[in-house]
Amino acid sequence: MSSPFFSVYDAIGHVTEAEAKKTSRSYEKVARAVIAWLKEKYSKLSEHMKGRKQDSKGHQYSRVLILVDESNVASSVRTAGRGLDWLKLREFLAGPNTGRELIEMVVYAGLPPAIPAWQEERDKKNKFMHWLRSNGFMVVTKDGAPAEEGHYKANVDVMMAIDALELSVEMLPDVVILVTGDADFAYLAIKLRRRGIRVEVASVAANLGNTLRSAANAVIDLAPLFRTFEMMTVQDSPASASPQPQRKRRLRFRPPL
Repeated sequence: MSSPFFSVYDAIGHVTEAEAKKTSRSYEKVARAVIAWLKEKYSKLSEHMKGRKQDSKGHQYSRVLILVDESNVASSVRTAGRGLDWLKLREFLAGPNTGRELIEMVVYAGLPPAIPAWQEERDKKNKFMHWLRSNGFMVVTKDGAPAEEGHYKANVDVMMAIDALELSVEMLPDVVILVTGDADFAYLAIKLRRRGIRVEVASVAANLGNTLRSAANAVIDLAPLFRTFEMMTVQDSPASASPQPQRKRRLRFRPPL
């Protein structure tokens, strides 16, 4: 005999008791899967919260993931006529005095093409990438392709955007800092914010796109920091404002002495 619920359901929706029970079982299966997923997420979050650093007052540090568009920050620091001090940059964004715990600082860089004409510059860039890795930076590179005379192209935007979403799921940061002024990352900032992650953009006003500025929770002005870096020598000064490296140019970013 049908239950009162199924009798009403039959009368209104013309669904038999067997069909209703089958649908109910499907819903129960989905509900169990959702509950299992929530338990797993809660378990990971609990472990994640346990391992957090705290200050002297017991306040937990915000966990920070920093993603750097090397070409873009290179253009910004060259405009200021300075050499980039990567250790100071990391300290400024997530050092002990910021009340934040750095998960990773990932640098995305394009390499000169793997062809004889670019081998000297490629070797220099690889040496610099090795220095970054040796000093605790995570480095992701992409081989460039020849462009106009004396230049090459190596767009790392897509790699950086995909990694930002994947690493945010895996590492569970509270804050993601995008060190770039490229407006193409505006949608990435919005996607991260939809996941409940605070997004900050670190750049200088002259190189910061308006759409990226409005998409982020906050903007970190790097201009004051750049003014503390050493001035570039005449030999280090670029002959062009293009963010794509030129041939026969000395390595722009030298490890700090």
